[in-house]
Amino acid sequence: MGKPLQKEDYKFGFNYPERSVFKTEKGLNEEVVKQISSHKNEPEWMLNFRLKSLEAFRRQPMPNWGADLSGIDFEDIYYYIKPTEEMTRSWDDVPDDIKETFDRIGIPEAERKFLAGVGAQYDSEVVYHNLKKHLEDQGVIFCDPETAVREHGDIVREHFGTVIPFGDNKFASLNSAVWSGGSFVYVPKGVHVDIPLQAYFRINSKNFGQFERTLIIAEEGSFVHYIEGCTAPTFSSDSLHSAVVEIIAKKNARVRYSTIQNWSSNVYNLVTKRAHAHEGATVEWVDGNLGSKKTMKYPSVFLLGERAHGEILSIAFAGKGQEQDTGGKVIHGADNTTSVITSKSISKDGGSSTYRGLVKTKPGVRNIRSSVVCDALILDGDSTSHTYPYMEINTDDASIEHEARVSRISETQLFYLMSRGLSEEEASMMIVNGFIDPLVKQLPMEYAVELNRLIELEMEGSVG
Repeated sequence: MGKPLQKEDYKFGFNYPERSVFKTEKGLNEEVVKQISSHKNEPEWMLNFRLKSLEAFRRQPMPNWGADLSGIDFEDIYYYIKPTEEMTRSWDDVPDDIKETFDRIGIPEAERKFLAGVGAQYDSEVVYHNLKKHLEDQGVIFCDPETAVREHGDIVREHFGTVIPFGDNKFASLNSAVWSGGSFVYVPKGVHVDIPLQAYFRINSKNFGQFERTLIIAEEGSFVHYIEGCTAPTFSSDSLHSAVVEIIAKKNARVRYSTIQNWSSNVYNLVTKRAHAHEGATVEWVDGNLGSKKTMKYPSVFLLGERAHGEILSIAFAGKGQEQDTGGKVIHGADNTTSVITSKSISKDGGSSTYRGLVKTKPGVRNIRSSVVCDALILDGDSTSHTYPYMEINTDDASIEHEARVSRISETQLFYLMSRGLSEEEASMMIVNGFIDPLVKQLPMEYAVELNRLIELEMEGSVG
């Protein structure tokens, strides 16, 4: 048995003393929702949306499937913590402790090197946002959703909550009631954002819930690659992260959304992500899940127009005490649509990983093709892996493939590699690297290096 990961193994587990300028009382009620809306100077339609969402949240029971969520105490959470008075576009104006946090994570360096724009969220609010001028000049909008509600209200109101309605599920309702921060991306017709936009989400406070909201709209023939990263300190009490991400890819547009979530082991990570792909559009989710206490996340694509394509590539790493309940969903709602779901999971030190997926076709659609591949790698006898694929095919004109594999690192593989001079730990790492290689190849080089480094950190002490 390998030694368990220690708190100090999580590089991003540090935190600074909370110096918020405002926070709501602990617990969730109508007054908390109104205070959040008031602090954002929102129009009445958004406040009403929040209040309807709160009612929907209260009506819905806790999910009785998937990861065990019985440990969440909704009354022991702060739902809104405002870290600074104002968001800034100048890194120099960010408060020193927040700036140092993001410096340690490497955000300014990444922005300088290869990003078209960056948003950085600290607790409930985006504290820094910037977009390169040549993209602004082409009409690209990349800002926090609060600014979008104020300055681009018509676009936001037309699309907000249309992909994921406020009553979609309990945690989408919770997000809709108390959302704060996140990203709004609008790419005009025919514009290609050729280098990625990035948002980074950092929890700093204890007993805190982070509820960012992201809305991406890609007009006809446009392209954008959006990257998201997340970290949190390691506390003895739990934190909650419950985001909602909506993507709308219009005719012949292409959107790629890459996530590397690396939460500390005290975070419940319960996220709803869904895309609408219209005629000829492509939506790709690349989803890496490391850390967290419990994760439930199933990026989805609704293929609404002919020739639309959806692709979901996910990887989950479940270590000691962790449940990674992840997967993907594709709904084929038009003729000649195609989809690919590839899921890879690694379990070690008693961790539990689950693939939960859905492929569905609407009645009468023609020439549908879908491929689902689930690979699970189990590193020891205490860990588990589960697969729950669900297919609902309502047409005779569909080609659906499903392939699933569960494997262990075998003595034969280790012996072969160790006979070439590698240690057991190096040999195990090499096998894991080969296992996740398809996902790593989908990432920009800097992120691929970071993901490999994080996997190496998770693998430390796995043998011996």
